[in-house]
Amino acid sequence: MNPKLKEKILESLSAVLPITFIVLAVSVFLVPMDTGTVVMFFVGALMLIVGMGMFQLGAEMAMSPLGEGVGVEIAKRKRAIVILPVSFLMGALITLAEPDLQVLSNQVPSIPNSTLIVTVAVGVGIFLALAVVRIVLKVSLSVLLTGLYACLLALSFFVPKDFLPVAFDSGGVTTGPITVPFIMAMGVGLSSVRGDKNASSDSFGLVALSSVGPVLAVLLLGCFFNPQEAAYAAGDLVVVDTMRDVAQAFAFELPRYAKEVFLSIVPILGMCLAFHLITHRYQHRQKLRIAVGFGYTALGLVLFLCGVNVGFAPVGTQLGSQLAAGHGKWLLVPIGVLIGYFIVKAEPAIQILNHQVQSVTNGTVSASSMNRCLSVGVSVSVGLSMLRVLTGLPIHYIIIPGYGLALALSWFVPKIFVGIAFDSGGVASGPMTSTFLLPLCLGACQTLGGNVMTDAFGAIALVALTPLIAVQIMGLQYKRKLSRLQKEAQSAMIMPEETDDIVEIEME
Repeated sequence: MNPKLKEKILESLSAVLPITFIVLAVSVFLVPMDTGTVVMFFVGALMLIVGMGMFQLGAEMAMSPLGEGVGVEIAKRKRAIVILPVSFLMGALITLAEPDLQVLSNQVPSIPNSTLIVTVAVGVGIFLALAVVRIVLKVSLSVLLTGLYACLLALSFFVPKDFLPVAFDSGGVTTGPITVPFIMAMGVGLSSVRGDKNASSDSFGLVALSSVGPVLAVLLLGCFFNPQEAAYAAGDLVVVDTMRDVAQAFAFELPRYAKEVFLSIVPILGMCLAFHLITHRYQHRQKLRIAVGFGYTALGLVLFLCGVNVGFAPVGTQLGSQLAAGHGKWLLVPIGVLIGYFIVKAEPAIQILNHQVQSVTNGTVSASSMNRCLSVGVSVSVGLSMLRVLTGLPIHYIIIPGYGLALALSWFVPKIFVGIAFDSGGVASGPMTSTFLLPLCLGACQTLGGNVMTDAFGAIALVALTPLIAVQIMGLQYKRKLSRLQKEAQSAMIMPEETDDIVEIEME
């Protein structure tokens, strides 16, 4: 086996295992599930692990060099007639291939799948172009985000309340494992050409702005669709008696997902080919590596989609339904907090973001500290999601003060933490959230007799919200620590005899 592929699969295994054990423990001690259901879940989890590993390797080999190359070439030209259409096209085509968006579209009852996917893709394309222009023109990210989110929150009061959570969810699912490597690499390529002191901090923020576009687009779409006219239909678990039944269940669905992936990957391949013919950027070995990367990406995506849709997501729905049906329905909140703490570790795009943060900050913000920070933030958001399912708490009561606090913090933390925080919000709400957490909320909400459009949808939006606050609080701590060290350094300059001691302490 390819050593790099083995490494990625082991990373996926360590990320998915905690969720698997939690589900197993809940099924043993709280809501017993039949053996066939458990087997389907474990087979789905296995396909998810292998698919996610292949997917990450493919994205690293193909999406990252393509994104960085596009960023460099765009920055060199510095002409709006090139920047705007190329950025729009790249953002839209990459979004069409995003697995999270396909999963969400299958669960929204009020909009045709293709309509929702195209709307979101257009939103990402427009706002990725805006994000690129921001980097080229050196516009403040805090100013831009404050203005955009103020417009979103104002518009949200004019959209049917049944549609609002879906709109904010769509902003979270677009920034998943296929979009994030490309967009973040594009930011690195753009900032590398600039080379000024703010280039590193400006390399973040593309994901944040790309997450705003889908929300705005779907809010506008809500004026043309009435969610009350449609009913949510939960995915049914396939009844299996033997291992042959299990194999047949997955084998029956594989061709369908293979076709979906093929139709999604072809436009990206065409874009890659056109980019190379125009720029002649890649050598023979690079072209071969990118081609192999696309192969890993496509195969991993097929395994991932089949695993989560056939074996993983239906168990989430059933688990939520059975927990809500018992006397201990309030256990949904602590169980949700526990799942939230571990589910973020299973998001492949999170690891890409964390390692880039560690690299750009020269280890000042480590990948492990980012992981802890995001785990705490997401655990809070999942607990709030379960509370909404149980009480019917309107999402406005959370997102307005939440985004208000996040935007207020953005004016006081170092610039680089603003970009990291808003990027991490979009990245945290990835495929694990849309394929397990959302079905869990939907199943519980249906059993409790709630309105799935207002009470269950919105879970992804909350997962995207809390990291904005958690990471910026970490940024305030970093700022305070840096200020303290600077004061100590100034004291050392006044008292030279203490300088050596301070240097020794810092080196340790």
